[in-house]
Amino acid sequence: MVDEDFAWRLAQELVRIDSSDPGAYEDEIERFVKALVEAQLERLSHLVLHAVQIEELEVLPGRRNLMITVPGVSDEARLVYICHMDTVTLGDGWDANTPPLGAVVCNDRLYGRGACDMKGGLACAIAALVHTLERVAADGALPRRGFSLICSVDEEDFMRGSEAAIDAGWVGSREWVLDTEPTDGQIQVAHKGRTWFEIEMAGVTAHASQPWKGADAVAAMAEVVCSLRRVFAALPAHDELGPSTITFGQIEGGYRPYVVPDRAKVWVDMRLAPPTDTATAINMVEQAIAGAEAAVPGCRGSYTVTGDRPAIERDPNSPLLAVLKRAADDVTDEDTTVGFFTGYTDTAIIAGKTGNRNCMSYGPGSLALAHKPNEYVPHADIVRCQNVLIALADNVLWDASGQVGA
Repeated sequence: MVDEDFAWRLAQELVRIDSSDPGAYEDEIERFVKALVEAQLERLSHLVLHAVQIEELEVLPGRRNLMITVPGVSDEARLVYICHMDTVTLGDGWDANTPPLGAVVCNDRLYGRGACDMKGGLACAIAALVHTLERVAADGALPRRGFSLICSVDEEDFMRGSEAAIDAGWVGSREWVLDTEPTDGQIQVAHKGRTWFEIEMAGVTAHASQPWKGADAVAAMAEVVCSLRRVFAALPAHDELGPSTITFGQIEGGYRPYVVPDRAKVWVDMRLAPPTDTATAINMVEQAIAGAEAAVPGCRGSYTVTGDRPAIERDPNSPLLAVLKRAADDVTDEDTTVGFFTGYTDTAIIAGKTGNRNCMSYGPGSLALAHKPNEYVPHADIVRCQNVLIALADNVLWDASGQVGA
């Protein structure tokens, strides 16, 4: 039965499973979740639950999305919880008493890789699914509105799991979609865009004692970097999402200190707030390259756009936002803050690719702890989130007050 600590206990089991990306990936955890759901269906053993559908979708070799669907009796849009199963690499720097796969509980905190990003949230979503199955069995009837849990792969890399779910028709423009990323107790409904570039500079080698006989590709790339930093500093800020940002996450070039380098490459991560978009960013990169070519004669630049994710702005009229806020307010007895997510999530992919305006994030833990050693999630956050996700499912699937829109 789903008691108050169902998700808390389950989160510990999930953290002990290595699903790092790159690393072990999602095969073991996907099989674990599938077996858990199958066991719950067998335990409840009610004829009405024969309508429940369990589907797998191989996105990459040995890496499968999983979807469990409780059909509804109406044609209203389904409620969908989407949770990624992968984590970032286990990484170094963990304390000896909190190893990344140890699932150690200390001071009411669960430590481990993925504790907040997002195995804690996945556990809460599974708790809501199991609660829904129990209620269907108890009622002997399916709910008014359908409900799906999608467990996705590859979110921590290229987000090919959520893209494959869209392509397979698992989710689209109509569903009410919630991910359970760590949101610090907020409902987060907007995202900056995420545009990635690989910029390359080609120069001419020469002896470092005669640099005028070559063309310094690293110097030219420095011009590009400085130019883009200046341009970004002058971009307009969005009222809610704030300023656009740029990070030069990786750079390489040259051979030895005494050789004028004939190549340089930089990987660029841009988080773009409207009105700045990818087209604007391309123009900025092209101008920066042209300026570098003029400043360092003999160099030639090129670029490739390797990621293009649009910004997602808040829809204040979203019916999912209305019912989610009501559920969170009721559970916490507080006025839940509605904010924005600084990263990019599976629901942002769905919103950006399908135009779905009912996509948002609500989950346990803090994004500030994600991807770091000694990652943890507090017990109170897991309990709160489990209760909110269950209340949301109850309100949307059965309660007439969930009929805010189709």
